[in-house]
Amino acid sequence: MRSEDRAVMRVLAGEKLWPPPIWMMRQAGRYLPEYREVRAKASNFLDFCYNPDLATEVTLQPIRRYGFDASILFSDIFVVPDAIGYPVRFEEGRGPVLEPLNSELVDSLEQDRAEDHLKPVIETVSRLRAELPTETTLLGFCGAPWTVACYSVAGHTTQDQVAARVGSYRDPDLLQRFIDQLVTASINYLIRQLDAGADAVQIFDTWAGVLDDAGFERWSIKPTKAIVAGVKAARPGAKIIGFPKASSARMQTYIERTGVDAVGLDWTAPDHLALEIQKKVPIQGNLDPMRLVAGGKALDEGVDHILQTFDKGPLIFNLGHGVTPDADPENVARMVERVKRG
Repeated sequence: MRSEDRAVMRVLAGEKLWPPPIWMMRQAGRYLPEYREVRAKASNFLDFCYNPDLATEVTLQPIRRYGFDASILFSDIFVVPDAIGYPVRFEEGRGPVLEPLNSELVDSLEQDRAEDHLKPVIETVSRLRAELPTETTLLGFCGAPWTVACYSVAGHTTQDQVAARVGSYRDPDLLQRFIDQLVTASINYLIRQLDAGADAVQIFDTWAGVLDDAGFERWSIKPTKAIVAGVKAARPGAKIIGFPKASSARMQTYIERTGVDAVGLDWTAPDHLALEIQKKVPIQGNLDPMRLVAGGKALDEGVDHILQTFDKGPLIFNLGHGVTPDADPENVARMVERVKRG
């Protein structure tokens, strides 16, 4: 099957399909017992991401279990800074911990080391394309530079990314230098994923919504625009999904200025805004992940509302953010079955 004939790719090209194709952010993850079993085989999370055997297996698990229309590479947004030499580690119960951003660190970053460092991830992409059902879209991804940088300013995440926001005001030049490094590395990384077999890619900007207007323009839109332009200059037919979380009020501007082909919406996006956005580009989303935890009537009502509201244009059914570890796998099955009924 040609890449452009896969259901998710047809929607990304602007076609309305019904029932809509479905996949789920973080669909390979801790809510699945088979994932936890494989995760126990890796000494730490980054080693897990860099192990093609393990990463391929967990990426395939939700496809086998649920038959999602797309499979997203199992990896992490922090492999990009790690690849260019920014110190990254994962601590149990705390998540990613990075060396606090400083000028010496930024000066020490090396783009040339990224290709060799990321070979295991690219091998995983190649294996997935070979092993996935032919009709399943394979998605690659990277973290948006702002979201990656948020964890570096203080060395870890902070409430509402206060440290990163303060840092962007106090020393914007330092942050800009780091963002520029991440842009370059992300362009090369996404191109390699596409060349290895990814049908399309997504840029996750989880923390875009904490920025004011000026910050959103400088730290979210401009870096994303540069990545989109860089990837499309090398691979003109590439399809790129943008996901600036908690940014629905700014989404029209984001679409126009970045050049993304589709956007992900989180669960707080008002219907009237989402419908206007859907007139411009395909949309993806936006079930509240907590409905998968609650299950039952709450889940059914959430699924039905999305199907009934966005049935006039191109839609990829998804969550408004990643599935959480406490979601019941049976609720995921219930959601998929309900969506596929249309």
